[in-house]
Amino acid sequence: MHPALSVIFLTTLIGVGQGMFLALFTGQSYAAAQFLPAQDSSGFYGAGSLIALTFLIAGLMSSFFHLGHPERAWRAAAMWRTSWLSREVIVLPLVMMFVFVYGVMHFMGWDTVIATTDTVVTFHASLLVGALGSLAVFTLFLCTAMIYAAIKFLQEWSNPLTVINYLLLGTASGFTLATAFSHAAAPDLLRFYGTWAIIITVAAFITRSASLIRNTRLKYKSTIQSAIGVRHNQIVQKSQGAMGGSYNTREYFHGKKAVFLQSIKWIFMVLVFALPILLLVAGMRNNNIMVLNAAFIVQFIGLLFERWLFFAQARHPQNIYYQTV
Repeated sequence: MHPALSVIFLTTLIGVGQGMFLALFTGQSYAAAQFLPAQDSSGFYGAGSLIALTFLIAGLMSSFFHLGHPERAWRAAAMWRTSWLSREVIVLPLVMMFVFVYGVMHFMGWDTVIATTDTVVTFHASLLVGALGSLAVFTLFLCTAMIYAAIKFLQEWSNPLTVINYLLLGTASGFTLATAFSHAAAPDLLRFYGTWAIIITVAAFITRSASLIRNTRLKYKSTIQSAIGVRHNQIVQKSQGAMGGSYNTREYFHGKKAVFLQSIKWIFMVLVFALPILLLVAGMRNNNIMVLNAAFIVQFIGLLFERWLFFAQARHPQNIYYQTV
């Protein structure tokens, strides 16, 4: 497939925003159970929600560059009964609403106590909003990933690892950002977020590596016979039936050589997994905000490469016919 930059930025940016919100809610949940020290609501949870919302808005804005008629974008939600894309269009604003309400509650000091337990576990109103927002975040991860995993004839995408990788990669980037943010806003949580960022990044490395290995061993169901509907055993393609390129040759194939794809794979493996883990360890050990910021920046750049390869690796069956120009 031909990777669209707007979709690459959409999926990576909202992934960071989703992961950041999950990190905030996780930290608050631990603090409510007194496993972590309590933090300043407006300075940490409020400002953190603003950062997460900024990434979500940036991702939403980038998606408009993928539309031929942006003024008709509202119609994308019409097919929610059968389309994962329509469901994503509905759930994304819902996530943004929960993140906004969660942040406002902390900024304005509206985080009232709604219940306590005998073990002095305190439940605030924002925890309820955070729980609903987290549920919406997981739903959004599912909707975004299923847009691709549900396409049966694109075998590189059509497997459960697609959903798992979208979830883990987005969460890893969010927790890495939360680690850098906690250095400035909540130093007591630095090692908590840094440790979880490393754990999730390692988990993402395992599942993404599994998907790469799987894709190299695929046995494609489509053949040149099925592509043109002729069941003869010996078919030789001489041309694509046209002198120049067309929509089919531009939008369903990236036009890059195998060595280029191989280099992109190793670039993102280093930038998404190896280097961020080293930078996180070094940043926590030396308490260095610049190194922690570099960990997030490097990982996000790597995710852009990873998402490009994710789209480029998908071999559309129509290319069996249009492979010769």
